Amino acid sequence: MEEQTILVEEKGVDERLDKALCSLLDISRKRARDLLDGEAVRVNGVLEKASYKVKAGDQITVSGAPMEETEVKPEDIPLDIVYEDEDVLVINKPRGMVVHPAPGHYSGTLVNALMFHCKDLSGINGVMRPGIVHRIDKDTSGLLVVCKNDLAHASLSEQLASKTAHRQYKAIVHHPFSHTFGTVNAPIGRDERNRQNMTVTAKNSKEAITHFEVLENFKNYAYIQCTLETGRTHQIRVHMQYIDHPIVGDPKYGPRKTLKTDGQLLHAYALEFIHPRTGEKMRFEAEEPPIFKEVLHKLESGEIE
Repeated sequence: MEEQTILVEEKGVDERLDKALCSLLDISRKRARDLLDGEAVRVNGVLEKASYKVKAGDQITVSGAPMEETEVKPEDIPLDIVYEDEDVLVINKPRGMVVHPAPGHYSGTLVNALMFHCKDLSGINGVMRPGIVHRIDKDTSGLLVVCKNDLAHASLSEQLASKTAHRQYKAIVHHPFSHTFGTVNAPIGRDERNRQNMTVTAKNSKEAITHFEVLENFKNYAYIQCTLETGRTHQIRVHMQYIDHPIVGDPKYGPRKTLKTDGQLLHAYALEFIHPRTGEKMRFEAEEPPIFKEVLHKLESGEIE
């Protein structure tokens, strides 16, 4: 019988086990209940009830996972590999690429490409997310680290949790700032009015902290750099909307009247971590994609006010 083990990092934390299984495995509530009733789910090696509250660091082992879980196929998709060794890869993900398979995106993802390029990827997060320690949104470009083995995965997960790994982003947002530096410290949770969205809320939320620096102000826009202290879903996009500086081109959190950029102008440009085997401090940077540079040039030249 097919079996997979998932390390709970962010998704599913503080949820009932049956509900967490739905989001972690992309399955229905009925399928989750069937797995639990059939004693096919163990948390840290122990059978738990559906009402068990999932915690960060839990290892959930599932037998008899959905068939879709076993059908992720390697695909010969070009990868922009910034760095690679026996333990990790650093990838510069293009805009428009989904990181891992999910309903509606079972092919063309970064995971499909990684499976073709690399035969060894960490298995901690199951067959749908091999090697994936952290994610960036489909239309966000830039750097992310991928782990080839469980040793590297455990190390990078711990670094992200303890905030010793650092991720920096650049973005173009609406409205200029009156100050150069700022911090948004506002908890983020699921938007109860639209479950596809995240929002700043005190209910069922997690701590979220974003530091930002204004690199350049324009008449109606600003060019900023953001440093994540936490890594919540859509964090920068939600925080920038919250302080009335939504990211240009953001179809989910931006205003209706925004520049046509086929997605938010948000780029993960820098990544720092300690190498899991050598202990060496590593830093990588990647230039913004062409559409980002094009809009920035038009702002600087006054073509866009």
